[in-house]
Amino acid sequence: MLSEQSAATVRATLPVVGAAIGDITERFYERLFEAHPELLRDLFNRGNQAAGTQRQALAGSIAAFAAHLLDHPDERPDVLLRRIAHKHASLGVAPGQYEIVHRHLFAAIAEVLGDAVTPAVAAAWDDVYWLMANALAAIEAGLYAGHGLVAGDGTWREWEVVERVEETVDVATFRLRPADGAPAPDFRAGQYVSVQVQLDDGARQIRQYSLSGGAGLGGGGSWVRQISVKRVRGDVRAGAPDGEVSNHLHARVREGDVLRVSPPYGDLVLDLGVDPGAGLGVGPGQARSDVPVLLASAGIGLTPMIAMLQRLADTGHRAPVTVVHADRSPAEHALRADHEAYTGKLPAGSAYFFYERPEPGHPAELTGRADLAALPPIPAGTRAYLCGPLPFMRAVRAQLIERGVRAADIHYEVFGPDLWLARG
Repeated sequence: MLSEQSAATVRATLPVVGAAIGDITERFYERLFEAHPELLRDLFNRGNQAAGTQRQALAGSIAAFAAHLLDHPDERPDVLLRRIAHKHASLGVAPGQYEIVHRHLFAAIAEVLGDAVTPAVAAAWDDVYWLMANALAAIEAGLYAGHGLVAGDGTWREWEVVERVEETVDVATFRLRPADGAPAPDFRAGQYVSVQVQLDDGARQIRQYSLSGGAGLGGGGSWVRQISVKRVRGDVRAGAPDGEVSNHLHARVREGDVLRVSPPYGDLVLDLGVDPGAGLGVGPGQARSDVPVLLASAGIGLTPMIAMLQRLADTGHRAPVTVVHADRSPAEHALRADHEAYTGKLPAGSAYFFYERPEPGHPAELTGRADLAALPPIPAGTRAYLCGPLPFMRAVRAQLIERGVRAADIHYEVFGPDLWLARG
């Protein structure tokens, strides 16, 4: 993918660029927002920018991409690229924006590294950037085409809130249907949508929320999709503000209101393969029902897991399904009734809820943080899906591997900038 000359130059300069990449991305965003304040107002997450997490994610993804090109010159890091492309598509990113990023990123590199950026160094890293940018643009074009869109045009569609459910003090579910009455796009369990709201200062901020379920999938029902939103409370001591969009949704959005919502995206989806024997002669094969599944979540990370669990229950999945959820208390366990109801519909479903502050009579072995030692043996061939804070997912992943689950069969979702993936 990289020419031999560019690869040699990138290999020689990667330690220097890697050591400075935090400063480079900081200067890049300063330049970008000075020239294009509308991007911070209407595209980038202002909360992540204030916290610096978006800058770390960009730095990590560029460094990871460059390292992959050097270590695996004949392979493209599609896991990294697909994850980023889905996020970009949900925001309506267009190919022309890669030119804007390139201009300010390479100006920032020159400012930070100075004379070290020789023409040969600049050309080599230019190769890295455009290999990544063009690959992302190609993947995004395919994602847009899947929804009948071109280069981000038509990303936003109006959806009416037909019901609002207070799940807990800090979690509300918004049930939605297309305001124009046209059919809703299909989604795969585990995907998310972007929601764009106009705030009091005129900014149109965007956040992604997992689809926590769907109704009317057979053609009936007054609502067809739902998102469950946790109110993000700031930490004054840490200088972290309240979440702008989540607090707006909680405070302002009620039944009858309209939200601007993107098509569904996301590459962490329930995928158990296709049963080659199902549907022969009468139509396409059906999803396999003989694959054991484990769904592990913590806090609001349960939202994509609930959608997956609903899909398994609706399709009558026969193999064991193990549900693991960790929360502070039963009162803070959003969608608990759904967790229990869908698990109860499964022929071989079992649920294990861990609470740090349980109600009286809660099993001692399920008190505290999630610990898979409290579960029966995990069936061979289990496919696991995880969503929650990074420490939770790292701990559960390690326990799964210790119990014989293949690393390739463990899939995860991170809310916000994907720092885990970027750091490899």
